[in-house]
Amino acid sequence: MSEAMLPALAHNFLGQAPGWYKRTIIAFLLLNPLAMWLLGPYITGWLLIIEFIFTLAMALKCYPLLPGGLLALEALAIGMTSPEALYKEVLGNFPVILLLMFMVAGIYFMKDLLLLTFTKLILGVRSKSTLALLFSLVAAVLSAFLDALTVTAVIITVAVGFYGVYHKVASAGPSEGASVDPDENPLHREHLEEFRAFLRSLLMHGAVGTALGGVCTLVGEPQNLLIAGVAGWDFIQFFTLMAPVSMPVLAAGLLTCLLLEKTSWFGYGARLPRPVRRVLEDFAAAEQAKRRAPQKAALLIQAIAAVLLVIGLALHLAEVGFIGLMVIILIASFNGIIDEHQIGKSFQEALPFTSLLVVFFAIVAVIHEQHLFSPIIHAVLALPPEQQPSMFFIANGVLSMISDNVFVATVYISEVKQSLDAGEITRAQFEQLAIAINTGTNLPSVATPNGQAAFLFLLTSAIAPLVRLSYGRMVFMALPYTLVLGGVGLIAVTYWL
Repeated sequence: MSEAMLPALAHNFLGQAPGWYKRTIIAFLLLNPLAMWLLGPYITGWLLIIEFIFTLAMALKCYPLLPGGLLALEALAIGMTSPEALYKEVLGNFPVILLLMFMVAGIYFMKDLLLLTFTKLILGVRSKSTLALLFSLVAAVLSAFLDALTVTAVIITVAVGFYGVYHKVASAGPSEGASVDPDENPLHREHLEEFRAFLRSLLMHGAVGTALGGVCTLVGEPQNLLIAGVAGWDFIQFFTLMAPVSMPVLAAGLLTCLLLEKTSWFGYGARLPRPVRRVLEDFAAAEQAKRRAPQKAALLIQAIAAVLLVIGLALHLAEVGFIGLMVIILIASFNGIIDEHQIGKSFQEALPFTSLLVVFFAIVAVIHEQHLFSPIIHAVLALPPEQQPSMFFIANGVLSMISDNVFVATVYISEVKQSLDAGEITRAQFEQLAIAINTGTNLPSVATPNGQAAFLFLLTSAIAPLVRLSYGRMVFMALPYTLVLGGVGLIAVTYWL
């Protein structure tokens, strides 16, 4: 029985993941304790980060929660961090947990309104360049007053809705009752691939737009609020101080969006195929024709909830997660959604990613416990004052590409605040470094899904496998934006602060 049990365990381990992937994860789990014993916790900590990044890169082979969770559990078991340190990290980022739990679910209840709005936008704007620019600009504006994860959730909802509409029609076949997989139907395969490329480009333009807008205001990203709190800046002060960097970067980012669509470089430029447009137009017309008073009333409630959402977030009346819960309660109550299972569907998208984020905080706890970034921070603070902002921007950017930008900002701003309190730097130096930290963690971090939670959320969402948006493809499509945002941001930090 033992001989039969071992192959069964090997087969069940990580399910349908490829054999080479399973063997790699097992090798990681065997290597870490040995490295801890031979090389010490510091080297092993960096090794753990590389391994965790691998699980994120292979997200389409296996959801990173499972292999990443095994690595995190092992890190706790061998003493690289502690449950108390993990709890401290989670508690410090509890607003982000609330955001994911409730705001993403709240957006689910607004999907009819969002789908209607973006359907009119996509079908109304025939120029792909103009449409891409609008997607990026709208995402930037929304992110400046809301948050990147919420805006990304909106974009994902719209993309899933469009893909579902076309896939359903394309699968219907030429006659009633026939069912054809559009991936296997030569009449639809070409259109489907072009439609996937079209959606991929819009998703990436929108995701980068959240970074362009998120850097501008203190509510745009979680670390912005943290930095503003430490520095004592209000909403207007934050926007004004960031403007010498954020405004040139915004202009450069939008120009890059246009250039990519015009040149079709890096996987951009795909148009909406005419057959797909006809399907979406027919769907929009059919939906409008069958829309009766109850459906119109439901849309009205969603619109009112959307206005309350914007007001609540812009004025920061409560934690973002609480505002999301308010949206759930209002829309569900007034639109008659009272069944527990109906409500539960809204949380299906958010909770796996929330769990993954907690696992990520375990890796962050290792980084914090083993002081992996401390040598870099001390080396930068030892430089002449005029060189520090640009070096902080570079160091923050590089570390944010491989780690969480919220954590990187937390570590850096706390170290700089300690230097200010100790009299080692002036208030003017502190403000310059705080601007460099904020922009450094927000802009170059678009390079990989690891850097920004919104990008990772997109990679691990339901739409990513549908449109074939893998880790490698996302990094490739983000490369021109990384170079432009990072380059212009570095120039601005160096010469215009």
